Amino acid sequence: MKASTTGGTRAWLTPAEVSRRAVAGLAQALTYPADPDRYLELGTSLNLLHEGRAVVTRVRPQTADTTTLSLKTNRAWRGHRAGQYVRVAVEIDGVLRSRCFSPVLSEHARGRRLELTVRHRPDGVVSPVLTHPGAVGTVVHLSRAEGEFVLPDPRPLRLTMISAGCGITPVMSMLRTLHDEGHVGEVAFLHYARDAEHVPYAGELARLAAAWPRLRLVIVHTGPGATSRLRGHFQLDHLLAAAPWWADAPTYLCGPRGLREAVERAYQAEDLGDLLHVERYRLEGEGLQVRDAVAGGTLTFTRSGVARPNDGRPLLAQAEAAGLHPESGCRMGICHGCLQVKHTGVVRNVLTDEIGTEPDQEVQACVCVPVGDVTVDL
Repeated sequence: MKASTTGGTRAWLTPAEVSRRAVAGLAQALTYPADPDRYLELGTSLNLLHEGRAVVTRVRPQTADTTTLSLKTNRAWRGHRAGQYVRVAVEIDGVLRSRCFSPVLSEHARGRRLELTVRHRPDGVVSPVLTHPGAVGTVVHLSRAEGEFVLPDPRPLRLTMISAGCGITPVMSMLRTLHDEGHVGEVAFLHYARDAEHVPYAGELARLAAAWPRLRLVIVHTGPGATSRLRGHFQLDHLLAAAPWWADAPTYLCGPRGLREAVERAYQAEDLGDLLHVERYRLEGEGLQVRDAVAGGTLTFTRSGVARPNDGRPLLAQAEAAGLHPESGCRMGICHGCLQVKHTGVVRNVLTDEIGTEPDQEVQACVCVPVGDVTVDL
């Protein structure tokens, strides 16, 4: 039985009454005029209250090649810390396809709201679906917010932030969060873009800088039509212009590999690597770079009865090349949505260089490369 409180007294409902009310509630929901909450909670099992879902409520162009999505989440969404990422999965041709994006709203934003900015890639799988104007009404799966690329607590008196392209999204969340908190420290933000037309949130950044005297905003154009005062790819002079005190402040960096490597070299040259915090998940389409892969031997997928020469690529890529369709998520070693059991043999994780030798060992198929003969339960 279940308790019900009416007029200050508690009455016990019979199982039949509980069932009747549940059916009535569902019927009412099914006939109610559509709104975002209904999209999220109708026609689904009750356990969806514990699984993240969101419906796209607005799609708007951000720059020539990026689109900003507004989403309404269900009650399972617990928010994020500025700088974290979330795995978003959308069903495409009957298959769930997952990508990682950083929420752009302040961590203090109220309501079940989410904002993501997605780079549109015509040859992509997920981005053409999410960035199309017809995406409004699309329901997506959401993971909980993850990642250690977050603002320190308490907030330091000086902060440096560096980004390029869609790497601006976690940094934008950090800026909005600090602004909402009335942060009184100095913040330097150095952002790289091809030209003025490719700076996401350009108008908001300008307004923030005008209203926030201690925010030092420096935009650098890298393309042939550059009009910014500073131009070209990262160099120490740019950092000095944005943050003369950079050697005494924690720095948060998110962007493509070329930018990451250039900034890391500058900090390592001054023995300041401990100050640099880098978001290392790859932007959609950048691809997994496999270095020094050891090819040779035979890769066998035992349940499928498929064997193929090991070509040195990750298990996931080789499985798909063999015509198999294993589950996968971010495809970059973050979400653990591609876990498979390696029965025998040795694999190497190309992100961490860890070697897996144990039998019947669970491994990440998207980032683990077989070394010699390997059998996988797939």
